[in-house]
Amino acid sequence: MERDEARAFYEVEAVKNAWSARELERQIASLLFERLALSTDKKGLMRLATRGQVVQEPADVFKDPLVIEFLGLPESPRLAETKLETAILNNLQAFLLELGSGFAFVARQMRITLDGDHFNIDLVFYHTILKCFIIIDLKVGKLEHKDLGQLQLYVNWFDEHRRTTGDGPTLGLILCTDKNDAVVRYTLGPGQKRIFASRYKLHLPTVAELEAELRREVEEFGRKEGSE
Repeated sequence: MERDEARAFYEVEAVKNAWSARELERQIASLLFERLALSTDKKGLMRLATRGQVVQEPADVFKDPLVIEFLGLPESPRLAETKLETAILNNLQAFLLELGSGFAFVARQMRITLDGDHFNIDLVFYHTILKCFIIIDLKVGKLEHKDLGQLQLYVNWFDEHRRTTGDGPTLGLILCTDKNDAVVRYTLGPGQKRIFASRYKLHLPTVAELEAELRREVEEFGRKEGSE
């Protein structure tokens, strides 16, 4: 391991999360440090190295990309969302470890009804650190703006019908094969901090792939700054 910061990060996280040797090896192979460091400045890198992943706000919770190679599914446009969901539930412990600290499983395919129209929420979790529900919607294929609208509906419903005293605002995450960050930004509007979108990868990423992700994020940040 070349970077001292990465070594220190994995040492802290292994102790904090009681990782087994096998889980530590997988997190290193999945480039967890590099994924968390994608959009982090030098001060952020030092915090990662000395404190590990610290969850203080919703943006701290979600990784992008999320690596779920342990599902053993092929990279195929024909992959059904029901098959992806079933594979996640069959590997729930590994999926919770990849999501990170604080996630507790609540339900799958939760049915809600609005004036006679029925909807099914793919996955529901509760985050024990942020004290809030987190809804995860699965999308095989590229994210579309209508997917964000559907997730916003679920989040609003949960806030009204399931959130109780002491719970924080419900969060929503779309896991998708690909996304256009500009579409996400303009659909959700400025200052939005409750709906998120992350890519999932069914294979362990390479450093080159993560570097490409970083360049994409830097370019998107530049476009965002220029439009404001």
